[in-house]
Amino acid sequence: MNNVDSESLSVFLQTLLRQGVADGVFPGAAAAVALGCGDQRQLCTATTGTTRLDDQGTPIQPDTFFDLASLSKALATTLLLLDAMEQGLLRPENKYSELCRHPLPEDKKNITIGQLLCHASGLPAYHSYYQDFTPVPDPDSRERLLAAIRSEPLAYQPGTTCEYSDLGFLLLGDLLEELSQTSLDTLFIERISRPLGIEEEVFYRPLSSRSHSCVDNHFAATEYCPWRDRILQGEVHDEHCFLFGGVSGHAGLFGTARGVAYLCGTILDTWQGQSTSLPISPSLMQQALRPQLSGQTWRLGFDTPSPTDYTSAGQYLSRASIGHLGYAGTSFWIDPDHAIIMILLTNRVHPSRKNTKIREFRPWFHDRIMEYFFPAR
Repeated sequence: MNNVDSESLSVFLQTLLRQGVADGVFPGAAAAVALGCGDQRQLCTATTGTTRLDDQGTPIQPDTFFDLASLSKALATTLLLLDAMEQGLLRPENKYSELCRHPLPEDKKNITIGQLLCHASGLPAYHSYYQDFTPVPDPDSRERLLAAIRSEPLAYQPGTTCEYSDLGFLLLGDLLEELSQTSLDTLFIERISRPLGIEEEVFYRPLSSRSHSCVDNHFAATEYCPWRDRILQGEVHDEHCFLFGGVSGHAGLFGTARGVAYLCGTILDTWQGQSTSLPISPSLMQQALRPQLSGQTWRLGFDTPSPTDYTSAGQYLSRASIGHLGYAGTSFWIDPDHAIIMILLTNRVHPSRKNTKIREFRPWFHDRIMEYFFPAR
């Protein structure tokens, strides 16, 4: 895999992405593949399609930003919580109730930070709280939403299984801000993106930093949102993150394919003890990426391929791989055994989230890349 022909790989990636556009999977996309580790890593990117489907759309470029959606859980909240653990501010076994500034119902008093991180807290996957709010972010909306989550009945006994949950990461993002007395977007810049030199590539975009009336074609548009009555472009797609002002523990990051690939490469290098760029020790990263609950795929903040199902990762990634999906049409997978990182950023929810063709495209995309590098498969 040394001396990858970047031009040929870029053409190949673009061909895959163009197939996605032709099949109506998404209007536009950017992809990145990184091979190797440390200083020997080689990165290739490709783009296709447009930022939006109307006459205001422009071609996707290497510096186009995508709404990373739930990739924020792994790339921001999880990394910042591991940083907090490294500083001794908390441990996975700490009870959330002992760190939270608000009293909790009895059924939630024994939920641990580790259980929240690996989606084993008992909280349900989702609840459309936003429908009870007007689309105006303010501190009162944030506190009302957090209170509703803390009062939400549990769906199962904590620690018995994993059920992917936005709600748990909303609580974790709020906890990080409480412990650090710093906003999550500032914390991400100070602890993660600026030390890595990617603060212009991966970032939160608070609503206060933009005008709702502008169309910014540096950003891929997402959905026409009936609740907000506009097409979203450069504004977070997730409604609950919107109520948090665009910055939350479960969503809010924007990024380029190149920037996400660089951050994922740093995670891999830390995991393998080849980098100290993140404020997280290799031993803690290794601890976080071990199995957390028997029979479940989740690590602390990261998912792994299912051992039985043909999932979004495809059929070829090693079981040691880690990754995450984003609802807006984004994903990353890091395979330590093959030393390969695959990033797929799309705006599949433009103009509507009803388009679910990404479910079939993701595994097909990953399989074609793995076959490109490992043709004996």
